[in-house]
Amino acid sequence: MARVDPAVAAARNAVREVLAGLGPDDLVLVACSGGADSLALAASLAFEARRVGRSVRSRGHAVRAGAVVVDHGLQAGSAEVAARAAEQCRSLGLDPVVVRRADRPAAGGPDAAAERRPGLVRDVHDSTGPTSGGGGPEAVARDARYAALEVFAAEAGAALVLLGHTLDDQAEQVLLGLARGAGARSLAGMPRERGIFRRPFLGLRRAQTEAVCAASGLQFWTDPTNLLPTGPPAGALLRDRSGDSRSVHRSTDLGSTDRSQVQRDATDRSRGTFTPLRSQVRGRVLPVLEDTLGPGVAEALGRSADQLRDDADLLDALAAELLERAGRAPAAAQAAQGTGAPGRPTAGESDVVRTLDVAVLEQAHPALRRRALRLAALAAGCRPTDTTTRHVDALDALVVSWSGQGPVHLPGGARARRACGSLFLRAAPTGISDGGTGVPPPSTTQE
Repeated sequence: MARVDPAVAAARNAVREVLAGLGPDDLVLVACSGGADSLALAASLAFEARRVGRSVRSRGHAVRAGAVVVDHGLQAGSAEVAARAAEQCRSLGLDPVVVRRADRPAAGGPDAAAERRPGLVRDVHDSTGPTSGGGGPEAVARDARYAALEVFAAEAGAALVLLGHTLDDQAEQVLLGLARGAGARSLAGMPRERGIFRRPFLGLRRAQTEAVCAASGLQFWTDPTNLLPTGPPAGALLRDRSGDSRSVHRSTDLGSTDRSQVQRDATDRSRGTFTPLRSQVRGRVLPVLEDTLGPGVAEALGRSADQLRDDADLLDALAAELLERAGRAPAAAQAAQGTGAPGRPTAGESDVVRTLDVAVLEQAHPALRRRALRLAALAAGCRPTDTTTRHVDALDALVVSWSGQGPVHLPGGARARRACGSLFLRAAPTGISDGGTGVPPPSTTQE
């Protein structure tokens, strides 16, 4: 019996775990960009889809397997790259295989229709994505990609959509969260599953996916934005006349050299040659950490993400329970006293989606209360990546440091105000409001 390449075996095993338990008629799609990660995932899916359930190690049944290639049209030749990716997926036996052009909304923000599409997954991770949330071009492209995947999955009746993110991507995500001073939820990185999406390769290194492509005879495409530019980086070590090493850092007032670098960055971005910070972490920071701390840094960051995700899921569940109690309290008081609800919104505030009892929130542990207030803001339609510590601090001040201050302005146009012992949150007009029926479950909390 021919020996299977270790990387191929690891990739197939990872996919097999995801497919276990699916029915024989279930359709599983792979999101394929033509890169090494997604092509390796396509090859593993094509192999395992035919044999799942045919051995003692594989519980379940064979499934149908297809692929979706999303063409953003952001780079010259993107249509040819997408067509080549689709061709290789078909050669693997995947069917259906479709190429979808992503609908890119205007630069001012995400497509309002996509924003309100029920169940749309928003994930801050992207192989060429931004380092902080918001409405940058990378974030807009990411939203468009997930929307296209979700739409086709619904049209085809797919049970799952597989994404090719690897352990390297997870490590980069955690490092970027650390650099931003983000909380535990952000440091928890990407989930292995959310909704219909699965990430089988979060335990595999990028080198393994490239080895799978080589063993499978697949030619993968390398996104130029994932490559480091030639020449020294802006913070490269230079030698002064005395021979000492010094690091050039950007100052607040920007000297002439640094100002020129910023201008070059802006020009590179406009020309499509800008290198995202994630790619710089990939090409510079992780190698330095490996050289300094020894091998296994990416694996350690991945383990930390898994542990923090468990913690964050528990805290989110407790925070949701706290919000439920705080939301029930005014109604219970009204029923007991036979009077109107305290702090009833005025006629001009019919868009209030959450009414919370301040007394219940005050009694909670500060960490749990603040987490609950952030979940309440998300329930009011605030984008997770735009809701910062500053917003949570302001909401918390309405609860524990009340001195008659005015309303708190939240992302997307949402607002919160305190009156008569209650906290009222008004919906963000461009967000995804839950209509006051509850907060998002922990699995939908944005990383």
